[in-house]
Amino acid sequence: MRFTVDRATMLKALAHVQSVVEKRNTIPILANLMLAVRDGRLTLTATDMEIAVVEEVAATTSRDGATTAPAVTLYEIVRRLPEGAEVELDHAGGDAPLKLRAGRYVTSLMVLPTEDFPAMTAGSLPHHFALPANVLRTLIDRTRFAISMEETRYYLNGIYLHATESEGVPVLRAVATDGHRLARVEEPLPEGASGMPGVIVPRKTVLELRKLLEETNEAVEIGLSDTRIQFRVGPVTLTSKLIDGTFPEYERVIPRDNDKVLKIAKRDFSDAVARVAAISSERSRPVKLSLSRDLLVLSAISPEQGSASEELDSERMKYDASPLEIGFQARYLNDITEQIDGDVEFRFADGTAPTVVQDAADASTLYVLMPIRV
Repeated sequence: MRFTVDRATMLKALAHVQSVVEKRNTIPILANLMLAVRDGRLTLTATDMEIAVVEEVAATTSRDGATTAPAVTLYEIVRRLPEGAEVELDHAGGDAPLKLRAGRYVTSLMVLPTEDFPAMTAGSLPHHFALPANVLRTLIDRTRFAISMEETRYYLNGIYLHATESEGVPVLRAVATDGHRLARVEEPLPEGASGMPGVIVPRKTVLELRKLLEETNEAVEIGLSDTRIQFRVGPVTLTSKLIDGTFPEYERVIPRDNDKVLKIAKRDFSDAVARVAAISSERSRPVKLSLSRDLLVLSAISPEQGSASEELDSERMKYDASPLEIGFQARYLNDITEQIDGDVEFRFADGTAPTVVQDAADASTLYVLMPIRV
């Protein structure tokens, strides 16, 4: 195998694929990526056995073939080459080292057999549809913060993606929860998605996909089965196993009868929460909301630092129900309000029941937040 490719092209592709490689693993081949050259195209593949990322780029080839190379090492070498450099890689075959040359720089990298490299991209994906990149970004951004980090409840370690109906209209819905908060976002159901199974996309897959979506505004092609999902983002294909578990019946925890409604400007609320919460460095420190007619008082107490409070009156909020006191983790409040574009609407039942949070002008996104004792 022998080919030449410009540094910028190689670096961009390596950045995409090498990020799925685990820095520490017990299987040596998983620290490598596959380089394959055929008909003037270079294909780079990396996998951790759960996710595989494949990217194809143009290259000047003089000998077709394939080999593997240490992913992180190759990325760091190319990253440090000067801009505009032409990178030549030459592998004679077998266990011969992979030679890399760029200008006067020369290095040799040890390789492992291509036969040892695991294949993850084979198999049927019977369900296919496409989503605009900005829609997929929205589904991810407005739910990923609620993905559980608790490994024992592995079925919560991802985003639940499924087809359903909302007020009789078919929608594609993304849901994530960690037991303390729930995020539910929906978009019109794309053509071809009506028969899809409900699937749980793992957290790492979500994060890798989000990086790829940063670089495109084109439609993303999605294929899936009961066990795998695949995203085609421009020249990059990301294939992932799905979480083998049953997502909880989340609709049961969404309150339907919360009748105490607070409407407030997003910026006023989030800034006030941040100022009040600054009294304590503890991430779990609660902020208390004390509500009376057209008055909201936010307060926090720290045994070490003191106390803080701030009032928001009828010029910036609206509340005309009975008085209420309720507490939430400041971080959770800010995680949710960051995802809302317009005014924030809170719907309460009492000081101990789950609270519904929405964008006052957009019913497609809904959050549920559990209160804490204050």
